[in-house]
Order: sequence, then C-alpha cells, then structure tokens
Amino acid sequence: MFDLPTCVTDSKLLNEEVFPWGTLKWLCNAKLSPGAMQTVGICNIPPGQRNPRHYHPNCEEVLYMLNGTGQHSFDDDSVELTAGMTIRIPSGVTHNMTNNGSEPIVCLIVFSTGDRETVFL
Repeated sequence: MFDLPTCVTDSKLLNEEVFPWGTLKWLCNAKLSPGAMQTVGICNIPPGQRNPRHYHPNCEEVLYMLNGTGQHSFDDDSVELTAGMTIRIPSGVTHNMTNNGSEPIVCLIVFSTGDRETVFL
C-alpha cells in the first residue's frame, strides 16, 4: 500500500538550490518521496552561464528543453538544444549545458534513480 501524501509535492513549497550558474528545484526524489525510483527537477541557466562538467555513475539523465537555447556537451562532442528538444545522457557520459542564447534556459531533468549521484570534473 502506498501513502498518497508522500507521493505528492507542490513546487511552490519546495526549496530551490541556487548556484553561481543557475538554479535547481527538485520535484521528486527518494528524499522528498520515500521509495521514489526516479529523480525529477527543473533547471534554470541564465544567458552566458553554464553548469560544471559532470557525470552520473548510477543513472542516466533525460533533459527536455522547455525554454532557451544551449550548447550541451556529450563526452567529446556537443549538440545545440532548443525548446522542444530532448537529450538522453547515458550513465557515465560527461556533460554540461552552456546557455549561448539571450533567454534563460529552463529544462526538465529526469534521472533513472531516486538517489542520483553526481561526480564533478
């Protein structure tokens, strides 16, 4: 049996993590919803900023662009992403996003575990 209140979050009540490069707001993970087998969040990156290069050893990531334009690194390659595009980043692939546009990037990020690990390079 599942406890419905632990399966529901309200983004207005959730904390936002603030970094020099932008923000992350976690909407679902094992900490917010015990037993969750996914992590879901919203990432914002202002124009001219980029998050640090990193990888996830224990999960893959799917990133969906809601707004903005960015150059997304993918190991030794990169791809330009715009609103409406999705990228799947397999476990262990080094990556990051650079906002090379004039609007903030807003993207939905989803990880295949409720307890994602991140290794910064």
